[in-house]
Amino acid sequence: ALANTRMDKGSCKRRSDLQNRCTAQSLDPHDKDKQPLKATVLQKDVGLLSGICLIIGTMIGSGIFISPKGVLLYSGAVGPCLLVWTACGVLAALGALCYAELGTMITKSGGEYPYLMEAFGPIVAYLYSWTTVMVLKPSSFAIITLSFAEYASAPFYPGCPPPPIVTKSLAAAGIIIIVSVNCLSVRLARYVQNIFTAAKLFIILIIVAAGIVLLAQGKTETFSNAFEGASSSAGSIGLAFYNGLWAYDGWNQLNFITEELRDPHRNLPLAILIGIPLVSLCYVLVNVAYFTVMTTTELLLSPAVAMTFGNRVFYPMSWIIPLFVVFSTFGSANGSCFTAGRLAYVSGREGHMVKILSYISLKRYSPMPALLFNGFLAFCYMLQADLGTLINYFSLAQWAFYGLASVALIVMRFTRKELHRPVKVPIVIAGLMALVSCYLVLAPVIDKPELEYLYCVVFILSGLLLYYPFVHLKLKWARNLMRPITTHLQLLLEVVPPETSD
Repeated sequence: ALANTRMDKGSCKRRSDLQNRCTAQSLDPHDKDKQPLKATVLQKDVGLLSGICLIIGTMIGSGIFISPKGVLLYSGAVGPCLLVWTACGVLAALGALCYAELGTMITKSGGEYPYLMEAFGPIVAYLYSWTTVMVLKPSSFAIITLSFAEYASAPFYPGCPPPPIVTKSLAAAGIIIIVSVNCLSVRLARYVQNIFTAAKLFIILIIVAAGIVLLAQGKTETFSNAFEGASSSAGSIGLAFYNGLWAYDGWNQLNFITEELRDPHRNLPLAILIGIPLVSLCYVLVNVAYFTVMTTTELLLSPAVAMTFGNRVFYPMSWIIPLFVVFSTFGSANGSCFTAGRLAYVSGREGHMVKILSYISLKRYSPMPALLFNGFLAFCYMLQADLGTLINYFSLAQWAFYGLASVALIVMRFTRKELHRPVKVPIVIAGLMALVSCYLVLAPVIDKPELEYLYCVVFILSGLLLYYPFVHLKLKWARNLMRPITTHLQLLLEVVPPETSD
């Protein structure tokens, strides 16, 4: 990566040729003073509103329309179900506060990656980037686009689930469109995020308003004996939290784009303080609305909870629910793609991924190779995806890294005292997040051991097999193998290494 190694002469020449060609295409010779060339780095174009929309838009996606069944199934009753949703909101807020301190202390993009690098060194940071770039981010992207496809196709197959070939084809189309938008224009990707965030808040407002009206009319049967049949298994409660926290996942998304955020010391914590409490309130009220219309059995048997709610409450206007759910999942997928590309870009820049992933489009100022790579992996996962299984194992690995990030905050309180901390949370919050993360990782494994958990751990550690020869030793034959591939991709995509400031 350019941050750690010198760019060879051939790469410099290719970069100069690309710059000259793109400049000739995009600028009139007489307007050079009016349109100065930007540095080939990711631009600081994300303001407070776009930051809030990214948090809300990524958190509110498919989860609130899928996870209610999972939370209810593992919690066992309405009362514990609502408590789990509330507790998940509190955990998301506490975790986001820790990330606000980390993000304002180390203003680098890449989510947990720079924090783990500073606290524990390159090996732990590499394992995080390896796992997240190769599995967590693309599988999350695949899950959300599959949810988008299920809701988009459901109205055309009343009374039965859509054929898998239809949902997978729609999901593939969604991946292609979203990746294309993010590659072609960072500004357009932001506009898409803002518009679809407004759409999903609108449909949630409609659902919540309908639930309040029904409660006022006395529809409270489901809330009687709300704790009857509650689960007492630690593993089941852990899985209930997994499903709830899947719906809340996204509270750390701004930390992936810190380098593109205007005034991150102000806008990062402010966006968190506005976005996450709003999402938490929406989630609890939406679940209350669901329970005013459906019994616990009906909710568990519903193939699409939000659509069942719409059919019973808004008929003959029930089509409005799947339409806006499609908007919601599409916006969430866009946010997931937007941030995933930044992690691959940063890890490539630091030498932990192939160098081409750290290159930036000269015309679009987007990390095009990283976005295309994430989209390709998401497409592969989408072909074989099982939503329930992916959610469980995604959460296992993800919360392990959340816990490590909380421990990193504690470690740097003692090892990096000189760093400026515009936001400083009580250290007990970081400790609590670390303990909760340990519980969420270990409880399901201890309660019901399965080989899939072992596969997850083996995959994470298998990254060391690549780290030692390709990152630590930097074998010459590996660089020689990648050089022609990098050259052809650079010329094809018109991308260059990011500029650095000394």
